[in-house]
Amino acid sequence: MKAPFLEHIKLQSFGAFTDRVVGPFGPHLNVVFGRNEAGKTTLASFVGGVLFGWEEARGNRNTYRPANAERAGSLFFSAVADEEPAGEEGPLPEEKGTGQSEASTTPAAMSGLETTREIELSRARNSEGLQGDSSIVGDIDKETFRTMFSLTSDELRSLRNTTDVTAKLLTAGSGTGASPARALSEVQERLAEYTSRAAGIEHSLVRLMSEQDELRAAIARAADEAERFKREDKEFRDLGPQRDDLNASLDDLNAAIELLVAQRANAEKLDHEIDELQEQIVGLRDDEEALVMERRTEDAGASALASLDPSDERALRDQIEALAVEEAKCDHAVDLAQDNFATSKAAYEALLESEDERSESERRRRQRSVQVGLSIVLPLVFVLAGVPLFAHGREIASLSFTALGVGLLVFAVMLALAALVMLFRPDKEVEAKEARKQDAHWVMLQDKKKLEACLESRAAFRERARVQLDAVGLDEAQGSLRRSRTLLDEAQHARSELSLHQQRCQAIVSRRTSLEERLSSARRQRRRLFERIGMPAEATVEAIDRAIDQKTRQRAGLREASEGLNRRYGELKQELSRAKHMRDFDELKLRYQQVRTRLDESAQDYARLLLARRMLESAIAAWESKSQPQVYRQASRLLSLMTNGRWTKVSLSCDGCLEVADAVKTTRDPAHLSLGTCQQLYLALRIALLMEADNVGRAIPILADDILVNFDSARRVGAAEALAELARRRQVILFTCHEEIVETLRAADPTLNEVEL
Repeated sequence: MKAPFLEHIKLQSFGAFTDRVVGPFGPHLNVVFGRNEAGKTTLASFVGGVLFGWEEARGNRNTYRPANAERAGSLFFSAVADEEPAGEEGPLPEEKGTGQSEASTTPAAMSGLETTREIELSRARNSEGLQGDSSIVGDIDKETFRTMFSLTSDELRSLRNTTDVTAKLLTAGSGTGASPARALSEVQERLAEYTSRAAGIEHSLVRLMSEQDELRAAIARAADEAERFKREDKEFRDLGPQRDDLNASLDDLNAAIELLVAQRANAEKLDHEIDELQEQIVGLRDDEEALVMERRTEDAGASALASLDPSDERALRDQIEALAVEEAKCDHAVDLAQDNFATSKAAYEALLESEDERSESERRRRQRSVQVGLSIVLPLVFVLAGVPLFAHGREIASLSFTALGVGLLVFAVMLALAALVMLFRPDKEVEAKEARKQDAHWVMLQDKKKLEACLESRAAFRERARVQLDAVGLDEAQGSLRRSRTLLDEAQHARSELSLHQQRCQAIVSRRTSLEERLSSARRQRRRLFERIGMPAEATVEAIDRAIDQKTRQRAGLREASEGLNRRYGELKQELSRAKHMRDFDELKLRYQQVRTRLDESAQDYARLLLARRMLESAIAAWESKSQPQVYRQASRLLSLMTNGRWTKVSLSCDGCLEVADAVKTTRDPAHLSLGTCQQLYLALRIALLMEADNVGRAIPILADDILVNFDSARRVGAAEALAELARRRQVILFTCHEEIVETLRAADPTLNEVEL
C-alpha cells in the first residue's frame, strides 16, 4: 500500500474561515498562492492543530479561536492500495483500518489494478482528541512535526534540539517495531523513576531505601517505647494515692476560702453600714443643734401677736375687715369727689381757654367793623346820588328826577337808621356763652367744697382707725389696715413655724434613736462574724484579705501540683490504654521485610534497565555513525545546490556544534552567516534529514510558509530544485504570496499542483 497523502482541507470553524474546503492537493509538490491576509498562515496552523491539538491561549499568541464557536475541521487523506489481478488473493486485512471509508473507485481499480480510499481525520475540542485513523500520525510526535514538518521563515534561522531530533528521525527508520531513540527515552524515564524521590513512585530505590531506614528507626523506637510503657505503668500505680490526698487538701482549702470570701463580703457590708449609721447620727445631731439655734433666733425676734389665741385673732381680723369696709367707702367718696371736681374744673377751663371763642370774638369784631363802615358809606353814597338828582329835577322841573332824588335820600335815611339799630342791639349768643361760664364756675366751686368735705371725713376715719389698732396691739401698723393684716399673717406663720419646728425636732430625735439601735445591732453582728472565722473582734477586712490571699496561694500551689499530677495521670492512662491495643512492633517488622523484598526487586529491575540503556545507546551510536554522515553529505550537496557552490560542506565540530565550510575550506559558525544563507543552511539540513528518515511521518505533508522570501533569485532556483527533489519522496505544500516564487517552483517541477486562495 502506498503512503497516504493530504488531498483536501475542510475548515468548519477556524479563525476567519467557516465551512471552507481547500484543495485538492497532489502527493508531491504543491503551492498555495494567495494575497496577504488570504489565510495562508491560518491554513498551515489548522493542519497542525487537527493532527496534534489546538494551541492554548498563552500570552498574546493567536489561537485562531472564533468569537462564538469552537475550533473544528477535518483533513482528508487519499490512500492508494495495490490489488492483485482477479483470481489472486484480495487485500490484506491490516489495510482496512478504523476511520477509513471507501470514497471513490477509479476505472483502474474496477479493472482490478488499484483502489483509492479516503481517510478523514477530524478534531473539535482538544479534550475529545483526534477522530479517525490515528495511525496516520503514529510514526511522528508533535515536537518533530513542528521542528521538521512545519517550516516558517523565522524557524529556518535555527534548528532546536538538533542532536535529539536527528536521533529520532534516523532511528525511526531503523526497521524495528519501535524507534530505538523513543525506547531509549522511555528507558531513561524508567531509570529516573527508580532514582526519584516523588511519593507516587512506589518502586523508587531512593524512596524504598528511605522507607527502609525509617522502618528500622521505627522498630528501634518501638522497642524503646515498650520499655517506657513498663516504667509508666509503675508510675501510674504510684500516682493514685497522691491524687487522692491532693484532692482532699484542695477541697478543704476551697471550703475555707469560700467561707472567708463570704464572711469578708458580710464584714465589708457591716463596716459600710456602721460608717453610714455613724455619719447619719452625727448629721442628725448637727441638724438638731441647728434647729435649736434657729428657734432661739426666731423667738428673740417674734412679736406679742405670736401669742394670740385663734379666737382673739379671728375677732381682730373681723374688726380690721369692718374698718376696711368703712375705709373703702371713704376712699370711694373721695375718688368720686375728685373725679367730679376734675371734670367741672376741666369744663370751666375749656370755656375760658377755647380757641373757638377767640376766633369768634375776632369774627364779631370784623363784622361790626364792616357794619359800621357800611352804615356810613352806603347812606353817604345814596345822599350824594340823591341830592344831585333832586337838584337837577328841580332845575329841569322834572318830577321823575325829583322823585328819584327824594327816594334816594329817603332810602339813605332808612339805611342810616337801620345801621344805628343794628349797632346798638345786644348779642344773644355772647350773653348765652357768658351764662354758661358762670354756671360752670359755680359747679366747680360746689365740687371743690364737696371734695374738701370728703377729705376731712377720710382723715378723721384714719385717725380713729389708728387709735383702734393701737389699742389692740397693732401700733406697729401705724394705722395701715394692710400692714395690720400682714402682721397678723406673720404672727400666724410664726405659730406654724413653731409647730413645724417642734415636729422636726421630734422626728430627728426618733430617727436618731432608731439609728443608734441599728448601730448597736450591726456592731454585735460584726463581733460574732469575726468570732466565727477565728479572728478578734477588732480585726479589719484587710486581715480577712490577707488570710484569703494566703489560702489562695496555698490553693494555687496545690492546684498546680494537682493539675500536673492529673495531667501526668491522664497521659499515663491514655498511653497505657493505647499500649494494650498496640500491634505496631509486629507490623513494623512485617513491613520492614516487605520493603526489603521490594528493594531487592527494584534493584534487579534497575540493573536490567541500566543494561538496556547501555545496549540502546550503543545501537543508536552505531546507527548514527552509519546514517549521520549520509545526512550531512546530503545537506552539503543541497546547500551547494542552493548557493551555487559558494558553501560546500555541512558538518559537526568536535564539541558537537554545527559548522559550514566554503569552497576554499573556510569554516564558519551559522551565527556569522547572513540571514538568507543561514536559512538556506537549515533548509538544506531539514531536507537532508527528511530524505534519510523516509519512514518517519510518511503520510504527513511538509508545510512551508513563505520560506523563500529572503532568498535572492539565483539561490531561490536552487532551493526550489531541492524542494522538488524532496517532493519526489514526500508531499510538500508551500504557501506564498509571491508570483515569482510560484514561477520558480513550476520551472523546478513542471508537475507542480497549484491551489489558489
